[in-house]
Amino acid sequence: MQHSYTQDTLVGLFVACGIGALFFMALQVSNLGAYNHQESYLITARFENSGGLKVKSPVSVAGVRIGRVTAITFDLQSYESVVEIQIEAKYNTLPDDSSASIFTAGLLGEQYISIEPGGSETYLENNSEIDLTQSAIVLEEVIGQFLFKAAADE
Repeated sequence: MQHSYTQDTLVGLFVACGIGALFFMALQVSNLGAYNHQESYLITARFENSGGLKVKSPVSVAGVRIGRVTAITFDLQSYESVVEIQIEAKYNTLPDDSSASIFTAGLLGEQYISIEPGGSETYLENNSEIDLTQSAIVLEEVIGQFLFKAAADE
């Protein structure tokens, strides 16, 4: 069987396209390729424990992603985690008495913030703060409480 330069070139192009496709898929899965050029506004929420929440974690309302976490800092005065959230501008009708909770997607999935809209007629604006928050549930603490309760019942 004879090798031809055309055949070698086609195989090389095929391999290069495959590597490019894998790189593109890796960017899509990691959300690094999704740079948002849309208008948005920032809000903050304070949590006693932000758990495994990370920068770029999704923020959703009723299961629909409306934004992302842009920063997580620690407040030295209140000893709370301060989470900065970037919300897309088209979702500018979130009531200012909405609540934010940290949930886990699946049993071992990533953590995200879910916002539950309130009933107020005034809306969250740029640099607003969500007052009603529920921290992440830490699995180790739940298991420890369960074991402690089981030992106390005996």
